[in-house]
Amino acid sequence: MTVRPRRRLHLAAHFPGVNSTTVWADPRSRSQIEFASFAHLARTAERGLFDLLFLAEGLRLREHKGRVHDLDVVGRPESLTVLSALSGVTERLGLAATVNATFNEPYELARRFATLDHLSGGRAAWNVVTSSDAFTGENFRRGGYLDHADRYQRAAEFLATARELWDSWTPEGIARPFAHRGRHFDIAGEFTVPRSPQGYPVVIQAGDSAEGREFAAASADVIFTRHGTLAEGRAFYADVKRRLARYGRGPDDLKIMPGVGVVLGDTAADARERAAVVRRRQVSPQNALLALEQIWGADLSSYDPDGPLPDIDPVPGPALTRGRTRRGDTVALAEKWRALSREKGLSIRETVIEAGGRPSFVGTPASVAEELDSYVRHEAADGFVLVPHLTPDGLDDFVDRVVPLLQERGAFRTAYRGTTLRSHLGLPTPGEER
Repeated sequence: MTVRPRRRLHLAAHFPGVNSTTVWADPRSRSQIEFASFAHLARTAERGLFDLLFLAEGLRLREHKGRVHDLDVVGRPESLTVLSALSGVTERLGLAATVNATFNEPYELARRFATLDHLSGGRAAWNVVTSSDAFTGENFRRGGYLDHADRYQRAAEFLATARELWDSWTPEGIARPFAHRGRHFDIAGEFTVPRSPQGYPVVIQAGDSAEGREFAAASADVIFTRHGTLAEGRAFYADVKRRLARYGRGPDDLKIMPGVGVVLGDTAADARERAAVVRRRQVSPQNALLALEQIWGADLSSYDPDGPLPDIDPVPGPALTRGRTRRGDTVALAEKWRALSREKGLSIRETVIEAGGRPSFVGTPASVAEELDSYVRHEAADGFVLVPHLTPDGLDDFVDRVVPLLQERGAFRTAYRGTTLRSHLGLPTPGEER
């Protein structure tokens, strides 16, 4: 296996919130809406010299079997508003908002991101996501949804249009008229916000599909992904980096940053014990049945979470939880889970704990630092988006105990070298010579 010379890794923090990762039953968990929670996590990430803080998006409360999904913590503030406020309590930390390209318009969104970039001194980032979900579309005047084949086409044109708007102002502060005529957008006029400190925001793409990989290779600066093993990471990394050349881009023009959890302990055994406790809290009996229903597509409420998996095959059709995409080949996945359950003698809940969940690094601070560094050196990632299981204190231990060890290894910065997010990520500023 080829090992590149040491490279410094990149770190981002994902704000815990509406997901199955956050352990809301922990007495240390606090609000996912109060500004104090956002401010604490952002200040901790900046103290740890992280590249950016990453906020997810939810445009509608999910429903499960026709009722609001109570296992989600309901309520999620609008990301750009929160990040605008955070720009006033941070100085260097990048501020990334997930915003949908299906239910927004280029002029409005380009203006909001350009404003955030000015307010923050060049620290804004846009995680571009799409939606083919008619359930979400009901909340919008246009309604409906886009077919799967069309959503990335709209997103690509949306992003290209936004960049035309940002580029309509010269670096010298001269505004020029813009005009875009395309399949999805037909607009013309003058953009109201001058060119921002980093040219325009860093663009993030989240997705593992073939369409998502191609979209990232063509247009994104960072890809937020998910893979569990070093081998899987290396395969994904090689595939995406290989796609860049066809767009005239180099390997360092796109940073690959999988989302991961981290559980620390004083010893390896202590860390494993802590991780087991966390996973049992994340996968309650109700959550275990929900995870199964997402695959089987049927009401399994009569099954015992501590009993065996269903011996029936999944039912074709839409997901029981509206607002969440059903997994791909559910029959193959169900058989994989049943095989795991038979092999290890696992119950429904134990199987979900074993097979589901976000990839995590579990160990002592020293072993976790070594493993994170190893993934980057072996070209399985350029860095990581840490997804803590506690709101908002879940990042504190990592910053206090792991970051100093990464710095000692020469694997992570000891100070911010620049002021913009592009400078943190080592990305070129649009319009400037490389």
